[in-house]
Amino acid sequence: MTRARQDRLLGLLVRDGDWATAASLADTLGVTPRSIRSYVTAVNARVDSGAAIESGPQGYRAGTDAAAALRTTSGADAPRDRLHSLVRTLLESPDGIDVFETADRLFVSPATLDADLARVRSLLGGTELTLERSASTARLRGTEMAQRRLLSRLAHDEMDAGSFDLEALRRTLGAESIGARAFGPFKTDLVADLGALGYFVNEFGIADVVMHIAIAADRVSRDRGLEGGAADARPSQQEVAAVISRLADTHLGVQLGAGDLQHLATLVLTRVVAPGMGGRDDHARSRLEPEVEAAVRAVVELAASQFLVDIAHEDFILRLALHVQNLLHRSKEQAWSRNPLTRSLKSTYPMIFEVAVYIASGLQERLGIPLLDDEIAYIAMHVGGRLERSRRADQLLTATIVCPGYYELHELLRSSVDRSLGQAIEVVGVETRVDPDWASIDSDLILTTIDPAPGGDRFVRIQPFLTDADVERVQAAAGRIRRARRLARLRTELERYFSPSGFVRGLEGASSDAVIRRLGALLVAQGVIDDDYVERAIQREALSSTAFTDALAVPHAMGMTATRTAIAIGIAEPSIAWGEGRVQVVALVAFSETDREAFQTVFEQFVEVFSERDSVQRIVRRGTDFAAFLDELVAVIDG
Repeated sequence: MTRARQDRLLGLLVRDGDWATAASLADTLGVTPRSIRSYVTAVNARVDSGAAIESGPQGYRAGTDAAAALRTTSGADAPRDRLHSLVRTLLESPDGIDVFETADRLFVSPATLDADLARVRSLLGGTELTLERSASTARLRGTEMAQRRLLSRLAHDEMDAGSFDLEALRRTLGAESIGARAFGPFKTDLVADLGALGYFVNEFGIADVVMHIAIAADRVSRDRGLEGGAADARPSQQEVAAVISRLADTHLGVQLGAGDLQHLATLVLTRVVAPGMGGRDDHARSRLEPEVEAAVRAVVELAASQFLVDIAHEDFILRLALHVQNLLHRSKEQAWSRNPLTRSLKSTYPMIFEVAVYIASGLQERLGIPLLDDEIAYIAMHVGGRLERSRRADQLLTATIVCPGYYELHELLRSSVDRSLGQAIEVVGVETRVDPDWASIDSDLILTTIDPAPGGDRFVRIQPFLTDADVERVQAAAGRIRRARRLARLRTELERYFSPSGFVRGLEGASSDAVIRRLGALLVAQGVIDDDYVERAIQREALSSTAFTDALAVPHAMGMTATRTAIAIGIAEPSIAWGEGRVQVVALVAFSETDREAFQTVFEQFVEVFSERDSVQRIVRRGTDFAAFLDELVAVIDG
């Protein structure tokens, strides 16, 4: 547990890239500041430079050797290495292992090995393997495919954020494993050959496939190949199988059998899509199962109506349906895809992720697909891509250029602004007077080559010949204005939704379900929701954790059935466990049908406020009662 917390501390600092106080880190990890200091010392001891984590007056931040410290295997990793060795021994011993002999070989006591066997048993859920114990003999029972699932789980557990990690694969399969050799060239050639066949490769998905090929090569080298292989394989399966067979022979010196090739070809085909379907919709649709397309279409149309988002387009439905069909094929073999962007998508685009959860829930009901967070994140990427393509022009800020006339100087400047900033702002006027009427200019931004008389956030001083520094200043000013407007709307909405009777301080030790019920009871007492809403909020939480940041959870039901929109707030100091993380603020949100349009504003901007660690600490420490909480929240919003 201590090692895991050290790794999580280092991971947080690497991800944020900024200073963090011991107190804020302690709240995030659910430990004391003193423990944080001891973790920093231990982490720095992993590297010769001692510079994995820097210390300073502002707290701690990731140092130059942080990445190296995350990869370092030290004596503290002995239990993990022993677990890998034990799993490999069990898999290589169909008749079982002798517990006492194995303990001697690993230089541990029988009691320690019994504890390791308990850890192995905890990894077996969903693999269809069982660990049997008879006197001093322990053995794994299950099919070859089930045994490979266990190896896959071990490797995934070692990989940071779901990304491909060759060292983790070597630890799982053994340093001398054939499967873990020469995978840089193998993966490069695989991607190139699939591209030559006309496939666009999802790099996140192909990393998983490479891992499965590594496991297959290792097992085949031990005479543990998969049986069978359908004689009626589709042409696409045959051509992909031929590529894998040739590369495995060339790079790994392993000849894969028909069963392995069919299995691996299927995995590849459920992780690649034909590029640019423009003009090829009929071809793409011919590959779709009608019930899958119908289910996706129905769920997307419901989501578009529920969240007022522009996603009900034929190209979006077709692309998502193809993805879901691939997902169905993968689910039959429990071959789930990992997504290294899951955490950042959830915290940065909570509204998009919420739409994806809604779609995933509908697909689960219609098609019976159990969806994990990583798979929901892929749906969120589809949703985000569609929304990005359909962004409204009214999201652009307007700008007026003030540039006293001298030949065509103002025309050149406008051309430069349009070229460099056209995606962020729209120039609606050019003022060439040396003494303009500043008060009459009502655009969002004023880009001026002369000193403005009034001054303010919307004025940006630029040069007559636009420089890179000018572009950066304009972009920064535009970002500040957009954020101020978003938060101003949030402040207006929030003051309507909070009430003193919907505030609780002190959630220590409570489970997420208990907190939802406690906050839900406050809104039930106000007549805002009923008990059914509370139960549906708990069901929504089970689909995907609503801990959108390291400090904030926003539990809610998916239907907007409240009599009026209201938010119940719970403050936890210290932090409480929520999903796989810990939070300090819980906001149970109940939306009414009449406030459907406000949902996006409140949901996204509320999460944005609580994404800044310093702001969270200010609100939590000073928000001792409802009035103080609201004052601090407004102060943070106002900047």
